[in-house]
Amino acid sequence: MKAKELRQLSDKELHQKLVELRKKLAELRFHLSAGRLKNPHQIKETKKDIARILTILNERRKEKK
Repeated sequence: MKAKELRQLSDKELHQKLVELRKKLAELRFHLSAGRLKNPHQIKETKKDIARILTILNERRKEKK
């Protein structure tokens, strides 16, 4: 996802998306270790999406202070 798209979501939606992406990352890592992952690039993209969400949440938290 693009950062621009993520910024349009509410904090609650971002937290929900973060949980989903962390579950997806765990599944991807499991498939990688089992040798069933066809596209290892998905792990990198998922980690970047998680980082984007965390960055946006931290920015919003700092703005509220």
